[in-house]
Amino acid sequence: MRPKSIAVIGGGAWCTSVIEQAERFGFDGAIWPVHPTKAMVAGHGAFPSVDDMPHAPDAAFIGVNRSATVEIASALSRMGAGGAVCFASGFSEAEAEDADAARLQEKLVSVAGDMPILGPNCYGFINALDQSLLWPDQHGCTPVDRGVAILTQSSNIAINLTMQQRALPIAYTVTCGNMAQTSQADIAMALLDDPRVTAIGLHVEGFGNLRDWEGLAAAAHARGVPIVVLKVGASDQAQQAAISHTASLAGSDAGAQAFLDRLGIARVTALPDLLETLKLLHLNGPLHSNGIASISCSGGEASLMADMAHGSGLTFPALTERQTDALRDALGPMVALANPLDYHTYIWRDADRMAQTWAAMTGDGIGMTLSIVDYPTTDATDWACTVDAAIAARAMSQAPFGVVATLPELMPADKAKQLAKHGVVPFYGLREALEAIGAAQRIGAPDPSPICLPGIAKPNIVMTEADAKTELSTYGIDVPRNFTVRTDEATPDTNTLTGPFAVKGIGLAHKTEANAVRLNIAAHDITAIAKDIGTPEVLVEEMVTDGVTELLVGILRDPAHGFVLTIGAGGVLTELMQDTIHLLLPVRAADVDEALNRLRCAPLLDGYRGKPSANRQAVVKAVLAMQDYVLAHADTVSEVEVNPLICTPTRAVAVDALIRKA
Repeated sequence: MRPKSIAVIGGGAWCTSVIEQAERFGFDGAIWPVHPTKAMVAGHGAFPSVDDMPHAPDAAFIGVNRSATVEIASALSRMGAGGAVCFASGFSEAEAEDADAARLQEKLVSVAGDMPILGPNCYGFINALDQSLLWPDQHGCTPVDRGVAILTQSSNIAINLTMQQRALPIAYTVTCGNMAQTSQADIAMALLDDPRVTAIGLHVEGFGNLRDWEGLAAAAHARGVPIVVLKVGASDQAQQAAISHTASLAGSDAGAQAFLDRLGIARVTALPDLLETLKLLHLNGPLHSNGIASISCSGGEASLMADMAHGSGLTFPALTERQTDALRDALGPMVALANPLDYHTYIWRDADRMAQTWAAMTGDGIGMTLSIVDYPTTDATDWACTVDAAIAARAMSQAPFGVVATLPELMPADKAKQLAKHGVVPFYGLREALEAIGAAQRIGAPDPSPICLPGIAKPNIVMTEADAKTELSTYGIDVPRNFTVRTDEATPDTNTLTGPFAVKGIGLAHKTEANAVRLNIAAHDITAIAKDIGTPEVLVEEMVTDGVTELLVGILRDPAHGFVLTIGAGGVLTELMQDTIHLLLPVRAADVDEALNRLRCAPLLDGYRGKPSANRQAVVKAVLAMQDYVLAHADTVSEVEVNPLICTPTRAVAVDALIRKA
């Protein structure tokens, strides 16, 4: 892991800084500057060319312009160098402004061959375990014996994260820039080989090779190393920035979330949350319950904690008899016992009774117990008892325990380090603590089945509703009995169907907005209604009159993440309700059933206020039938949607359908 020799190629301020940073960090191996005209660089004798070095370096920092970077990488590869950091920009991230940029990056990868490279357009790496680095700027890392690894495509974000003062030991910081050859998944997989790495955090702009991420998730789970991701790209602006910044395909945010869920990887949305989650994982590992217990000496803080956790998925389990007995012994009769607990200040300064109280708030069904303590910025002497009590409570209970300050600045760095040394998680801020706890309990085993990778053929066909229904029906989708008729024909024969009827215009993208969907039509009115709709042909079908609720089921090709299955509230209120769950194909029947349970409209399926329940089995069968169609046409299909899928006590009927494909 620790290189014995590093080459620094170039003579600018960045290269000088790499040498200075390496020496300051404690690197005691050979440092070989390379510069064609300078005899000395940063106090070291320089070699005029790469070929003049004594032998191939273990690692090299290439700090020259982009064209020279390609030449230097080629020379290092030929001589068998261990790897290189490519600092220069102007490669694929600049493709929009420079037509040669992508070609130059392809050439860089080609000449590097089997030699690993980071970047281009990146700062490099810091190895705080072995006190070695190739890094051209300031950083806040200090030598550690074990800790977390942080990987990011953004060098500036990496610098900021190393400057954290949150009692989080950072073992590795790696930037990967454009990921021309070596991806984040590749790097993270390599870091799993170091047993000193306790957790891995990634700032991700785009995933790239999905199979690599599946392999990483499986390996990390097998080795007990949790992963947390800060994935950007939820906004249109962020997606555009991701593409222009590192030429990554950010893709849809729904697809990204579904992919991470499938991998068993937790996702956060802010840098402080990433750091707090990594800290929790480093000290405790993933949490196995969403239950939390809160302790404070203020009713206001207890209420604040309860309100902030509302809607987060975290719960406050009621106190058990064991807990109430232990709390009563410690607190006496003056305190109302509940979770969250306001224990007042009757036992303040009595560290033993405080520890007994705090330990009593741990137990089965509680993933994390939190004691709210705000250390004053003036004189915190009288708060020393809280540190002793927290450490003792953790030792007594052997359960996950944290001390949280309501504001990040009210957790002193020295107190945080003291708590962390004894396994107590020092959380910086209530919001951040709750986000970290939520993330840590979402980490799980990855789905062992690989996702279905989509084709790349450009969709150029949108099938009519009638044709789409016919196609889907061959895969088992239940559709209404129907027929098409030209609007200039005589009254159609409806003797084989049962009214009332739905009459719909054919060939319109948005039939409802065009008033081209007419319902509850009698047989003798079909001709007049068809002419009023105005399309050359109309679809006439039996109406489903015993619906319990309406669902949307759609499958969309997401080039960055696979096929995204969306299940949600359907019908004309789809956009208004925004009640959806997203999964990646393939799914199992149990996955679909669980997704249905997570919808806000789920009570309608189960029979709301005395109404009949829907046939769940039929709904699940319809979703799986749509999946079968997509999997059979994965190379060409781009989108399949049924909206609404009318759910009845006996059936699940696709009354509108769309297929878009190549």
